[in-house]
Amino acid sequence: MKITEMTTQKMSLPLEKPFKTALRTVTEIDVIDVMIQLENGDVGRGSASSTWQITGESLASIQVAIDGPIKKVLMNRDIEELENILMKMDGCCVANTSAKAAVDIALHDVYCKRFNLPLHQYYGGGSVFPETDMTISIDDPEVMQEDAKLRIGQGFDVLKIKVGNNAEDDIERILKIREAVGTNVQLRLDANQGWNPKQAVKIIRYLEENAGIELVEQPVKAHDFDGLKFVRERVDTPIMADESVFSPSDAFQLLKNEAVDLLNIKLMKSGGIRRARQIADMAQSAGIACMIGSMMESHVSVTAAAHLAYAHSNITRYDLDAALWLQDQSDEGGINWQGKMAKLSDKPGLGF
Repeated sequence: MKITEMTTQKMSLPLEKPFKTALRTVTEIDVIDVMIQLENGDVGRGSASSTWQITGESLASIQVAIDGPIKKVLMNRDIEELENILMKMDGCCVANTSAKAAVDIALHDVYCKRFNLPLHQYYGGGSVFPETDMTISIDDPEVMQEDAKLRIGQGFDVLKIKVGNNAEDDIERILKIREAVGTNVQLRLDANQGWNPKQAVKIIRYLEENAGIELVEQPVKAHDFDGLKFVRERVDTPIMADESVFSPSDAFQLLKNEAVDLLNIKLMKSGGIRRARQIADMAQSAGIACMIGSMMESHVSVTAAAHLAYAHSNITRYDLDAALWLQDQSDEGGINWQGKMAKLSDKPGLGF
């Protein structure tokens, strides 16, 4: 069944409130939606978000890559040769991981529709639907404390705390949040590359004694694999790579060097579901568990990540709250959010 049409559309999705990290502040998400149609009329849907500070891609570059080299290698291909198509796409241009992720998602969606399978069943299914954490974006300590209390009141029991722009303020932020939420709530810290290795060790050691944290995500610069290892060897808290791991090759180097305890997989970094699965498989062989994460993304791409998480036994932590920050959550299909639980449809593909 051949691919006969492929189109893109720019969209801007306003957030309920600003999302702040050590790298950027976001008030709306700019995305490119992708539609792939087969000769029988089946349509697959994908989406990519623009994150200059992480992937280096703009909305314009995502669209140019999709409408140019990626479209060129996809048109008139038989969707039943999915693996070969995905390999061709991966080799048609360097990097452009978000653009590739959008098309990879749409290809998986339409492939599963072709065979009348939900995406998670295509990859083996699961037993427990993912339960997401909720992010507390970086702000004044008192503001973050109130935000944490609000989220706990909404039923979230794992909070991902954005830190990394000032070491002293970061400690105060965590202490105030811990004071507000008590000891039964798990706190995950995401420094977004905001510390140097010695700073990270000092802060984490202090928090281990005074606050209790589950893990620390990307404490140092993305390229600093030695820095990650330095931190990991000097603290008890698990250290997770995020911006350091885009590809299976990055994962291999991190695992080989024993630089981290966990990997955070994001479709926009990896280039889609195929390479994300490769990373999860590789980590599993090394005894390292994974988190499925998301940038600030649309409901479509977060749904794809949730399907992967549900179907892969080595993805044990879930950071899929991006879609819950959107003002408009009325997109029919995909994830059916029940509080913190991402319940997936049994409809074919992504469920849209």
